[in-house]
Amino acid sequence: MFSLQTMFGKGDKFYGLLEASAEAARESARAMHELVTRSDRAPVMAAFSTARAREKALHRQIGEELVNTFVTALDREDIEALNSALYKIPKSIEKFAERYVIVADRLQGIDFDQRAALLEQSASVVVEMIGELRRGLKIDRVKKLRDSLNALESEADRLLLEPYRTLYAEGSDPLRVMLAKDLFELFEKAVDKCRDVGNVVYSIVLKNS
Repeated sequence: MFSLQTMFGKGDKFYGLLEASAEAARESARAMHELVTRSDRAPVMAAFSTARAREKALHRQIGEELVNTFVTALDREDIEALNSALYKIPKSIEKFAERYVIVADRLQGIDFDQRAALLEQSASVVVEMIGELRRGLKIDRVKKLRDSLNALESEADRLLLEPYRTLYAEGSDPLRVMLAKDLFELFEKAVDKCRDVGNVVYSIVLKNS
């Protein structure tokens, strides 16, 4: 089986940059989890902003390194695909956070904790998958992690529909239902972005196996 460990060392920096980008995405997911479970949101938003700024800087740096580096550890198009997919995770989370802090008071009693925990778990799987790139692309391990992401994404789909029955049955304020629906969909979209990263990693493994 093809091993990236045999590649020229000059391209190894991309492993570290992609790993840092995945970790920044997980930090955003962790901040989101804290955001929906804590009453004092100011410190959480500050931590979230730091993680988002870090992700933006890494996204830009990876793009610049691709221009300036002759030898890369992965095919350039694969690095670009991973860079783009990783960037979209905290971007989706940012949209959720921005809207949540505005409407949270109107959504008291609606539980986002379970969903945020699932997203954080998905981001952790992404970190593991990106880490596998450096370790030689073991297809069985990567497939197992991708299957985990697919299972988490399926659970996110289930959670997307579950609360509507209660909200509609309670005869809730239509605006409250609309706001909750918007946030639930943003959450599900963020989990989808984690799954997309997993699919890119898996396609790289298949191509190089």
